[in-house]
Amino acid sequence: MINEERLVRHFMKLVEISSPSGQEGAFRDYLINYFQERKAVCIEDQAGAMLEGNSGNLLVRIAGTADVQPLLFLTHMDTVFAGGEIKAELGDDGIIRSVGKTILAADDKAGVAAILEAYETLRENQLAYPPLELLFTVSEEQGLLGAKQFDYSGLRSDIAYALDSGGAPGTIVVQSPCQNEIAYKVQGKAAHAGINPEDGINAIQIMAKALAAMPCGRLNPTTTCNFGIIRGGEARNIVAENCYVKGEARSHSRAELDQLTEQLTGTFKEVVKKNGGEPEVVVKFLYPEISLDEDEKVVALAKKAAQKLGLGVELTSTGGGSDAAIVNGNNIRCANLGTGMSNVHTRDEYIKVKDLVDDAELVVAIIQQYLADMP
Repeated sequence: MINEERLVRHFMKLVEISSPSGQEGAFRDYLINYFQERKAVCIEDQAGAMLEGNSGNLLVRIAGTADVQPLLFLTHMDTVFAGGEIKAELGDDGIIRSVGKTILAADDKAGVAAILEAYETLRENQLAYPPLELLFTVSEEQGLLGAKQFDYSGLRSDIAYALDSGGAPGTIVVQSPCQNEIAYKVQGKAAHAGINPEDGINAIQIMAKALAAMPCGRLNPTTTCNFGIIRGGEARNIVAENCYVKGEARSHSRAELDQLTEQLTGTFKEVVKKNGGEPEVVVKFLYPEISLDEDEKVVALAKKAAQKLGLGVELTSTGGGSDAAIVNGNNIRCANLGTGMSNVHTRDEYIKVKDLVDDAELVVAIIQQYLADMP
């Protein structure tokens, strides 16, 4: 049923509409025009103003042909910095890549294209479908910021599907971690590095000792931590008065996350004080964990739909975050689906046409299965 030529053409058009995080306005306008032409209701929230971007999150409500509870699908409008104007090309091998030295932006415009094509397929084949709630978020790539700003109280769906994971269509993410952002600061004392260094307290050196005493990397199969940003000092001939590091901790277990964060903070403070500095720590909880049971509705429905299409079903876990975590944290059970996007955020990013078609077919199949499972 999927119109492959239309889908590929539409996907290639979507990736060429620039929408880096905070600058999703042109892409939002395209989606609003698209859905309004089809008599859908489009509602933009104030996330753009809150995040100092040029677009809010976009909620699209589509009236169903069946009077049942709505079904929610979500993707994000933003991309990482493209590296230039994106142009896509389809190779003889059935793979879509970018032309030149930019990302392709299949993350997450493959998800957007699949949803739009699924909707076209439902309409032109006069298939039954429930009311649909489609959420297109902003600034996902900056830490799920748009999804965090959205007000979920107005949604009527109780299950949802994000199309924003790696892995072939049929991949269903059932576990993902919660995450803490941790900011560390060492306050030392400035002094001239050549005349009276003994009067100073070098914050950079103390920070180095503290980092060396803390774990980093993969701690067990489901728990990680990392230190990703460091800065400090004023000049090479001044004993560094301060040093700042930003890191993170992730775990599929909230208890393990809390324990690891406490361990990191305790070690940091102990080492800094022992070496004469003053420690400061700010911990920010970024998003909750996802833990979906294989037999619960949102997973079972997607499995059944994928199997009917002959797709290989894989229930998997991930160490990355997605808008699905925020949706789950707002009491809507949400599974993240693999779309086939590969090497994302790089110049080598690509997606197979077959996977793009399977994405759209899976959305249609999930919608049809949702109605079939209704009592």
